[in-house]
Amino acid sequence: MPDSDLPQQMRAEWNQRALEDPYYYVAFGRRGQEDEEFFATAADVVRALEAELKRFPAGDRRGRRALEIGCGPGRLMRPMSWNFGEIHGVDVSDEMIRLAKAKLINVPNAFPRATSGTDLDGYEDDSFDFVYSYAVFQHIPSRDVVFAYLSEARRVLKVGGLVHCQINGLPPVAKPYTTWEGVRISAEEMAQFASAHDFQLLAVDGVDTQYMWITMRKQPGGWFNGLAQNPPRAEALIRKIVNSYSGEPIVPASGRFACMSLLIENLPAACDLNQMNIEMEGEQAAPIYIGAPLFDGVSQVNALLPPNVRTGLVPVDVLWFGEPLCEQAWARVTPPGPPVPRLTALSDGINLLSGARIANRNVKLSFEELASPEQLGVRVDGLAITELDTFCTDPIKMRFEINFALPDAIAKGAHIVEMRLGSREFSPVRIEVC
Repeated sequence: MPDSDLPQQMRAEWNQRALEDPYYYVAFGRRGQEDEEFFATAADVVRALEAELKRFPAGDRRGRRALEIGCGPGRLMRPMSWNFGEIHGVDVSDEMIRLAKAKLINVPNAFPRATSGTDLDGYEDDSFDFVYSYAVFQHIPSRDVVFAYLSEARRVLKVGGLVHCQINGLPPVAKPYTTWEGVRISAEEMAQFASAHDFQLLAVDGVDTQYMWITMRKQPGGWFNGLAQNPPRAEALIRKIVNSYSGEPIVPASGRFACMSLLIENLPAACDLNQMNIEMEGEQAAPIYIGAPLFDGVSQVNALLPPNVRTGLVPVDVLWFGEPLCEQAWARVTPPGPPVPRLTALSDGINLLSGARIANRNVKLSFEELASPEQLGVRVDGLAITELDTFCTDPIKMRFEINFALPDAIAKGAHIVEMRLGSREFSPVRIEVC
């Protein structure tokens, strides 16, 4: 059971943040945001949430109910409200709920309320179609509390309902977790939780990153053991195998694009990521996504290629409970292209929406495909930066955040940041120190 003092600590610290600058602590973007700017930051997350709603049968959205865990001031509830007849939100912070009620006053089907911080007490069993959470569990310092919320999500979901949540999937650290830098939970732990609680695991995106997304469908009690003891037989057909990113019939052997999509006809509705094995000459690929069937009965299954796969035409076998699900198919695997390191963003280290306007004398550089971050050199107006704080945010895509403090010699005004990686020079970037 969670520490009895933890909910009070979470409430007190998040109330303090809500009183100080709620929009910054919810969206991380910039201090002192206005309403329009703050609510606009929800757009990408809302699109991802709405994509999961395609798993529901076509029908009247007004008959469905949703619940957000950790709703804050209602940033996601407001745009998500049009997808449901009712949308409810809970938060441990009384101050966040007070703000949510004010911001959602013109949304009659939105109902925010304060919660204990460890459960969904007050909501009936089997009463919601969709439970979701974003940027919440990553701030909870106890895995017991996170899994208690997920167990509660199962309780309040209808059979067939979905939970779609973001988890911090980074590797664990030795330092104590806090109500800001919360617990880290692996994809393997989430898969074990799903099978133990009769959740059908449908998607695991962003493995080993801070923003790992999990999608699970509630099945009846005893579902998983029943399938394992008496697995149904099925005959499916792999129509084709393509690159998950481009749709082309070629997949690189490694790197950020080493992911294949199997387009499978007659995929059993009960298939999930815990029961499915995808093999390439005996090497295990990693299935990460099972999509809803399309109008022609074809479902998309995505899998990361094994690390040791060869190039050429490689046989692909799909197994369900250890038995072949369909006839063997073939993937055309190509050598990977060289990584192309590139700067994707430069911003103030705290106010991430400020762009190149540096207000806190800390600079954040975001790179992709940075294979050798230790070789990166940075100068500001020709002055070498000797201390770079390097943090890997996505090992597959080789995404890194490089943070550094401006030297005292850098005064207010315009300056030039130069970056070099070995013999490669990046385009210089102009910053404004204010």
